[in-house]
Amino acid sequence: MKKILIITGGSKGIGEGIIKAYLAKEFAVFSISRTTNPHLARLGVVQTALDLTKVNEIQATFEHIFSLCGENEPQKITLINNAGTLGEIAMLNEISTTDISDAFNLNAIAPMVCSSAFINLSKHWKASKTIINITSGAALKPYFGWSVYCSSKAAINMLTQTVALEQQQVANGAKVLAIAPGVVDTDMQSQIRNTDEANFKDLQRFVALKETGALNDATTVGEEIFKMDHNSDIPSGSILRVEGKN
Repeated sequence: MKKILIITGGSKGIGEGIIKAYLAKEFAVFSISRTTNPHLARLGVVQTALDLTKVNEIQATFEHIFSLCGENEPQKITLINNAGTLGEIAMLNEISTTDISDAFNLNAIAPMVCSSAFINLSKHWKASKTIINITSGAALKPYFGWSVYCSSKAAINMLTQTVALEQQQVANGAKVLAIAPGVVDTDMQSQIRNTDEANFKDLQRFVALKETGALNDATTVGEEIFKMDHNSDIPSGSILRVEGKN
């Protein structure tokens, strides 16, 4: 395997769009997701079913994936921490402890653990290595009812910048980027539009994006993320955004 992609949350939505972009460029793809996708299996994607909120199981999953990569060192390997959740949309004091914990595990702790495993397992490789964290504009802008989502995505931005700083100081270090895909036409957007406006004051803005056809599509987003991954002019630690309709 000369080119490898490992991605979380690859079974649908933005993740599936990313996978298709990398498959088109002859990458071997390993997907870690709560559910699997039969169509992607037919395309040769190796899928591992794992609920990433179970963060203690991530290290063993990565060790297994790396064992499947073959004895020959690849030319390029990319990790994309894509899996994420809005969690419950409501004022913080109305959200259960379990929901807060699960959302942070998936949105922030899992990317940290995945990145740590990726760095350790590939640290002796001279391959071109990239870690891409899927962030959000919500990491920079507060939304009423999104305290958990905004906070966990803000953590992703700082994770990106700190790990980039660390990796610049070591041999064979990984490049680290955070990319916000914009507002994409996925199940997450359906969840937003079905929220009670009392819990999410910006509801009508997101409804209007759908009604006016202003949402980005997952395929285009996947292609743009691939381009950013392979753009040597983008410095490690950058926080980027896919420019689209919105």
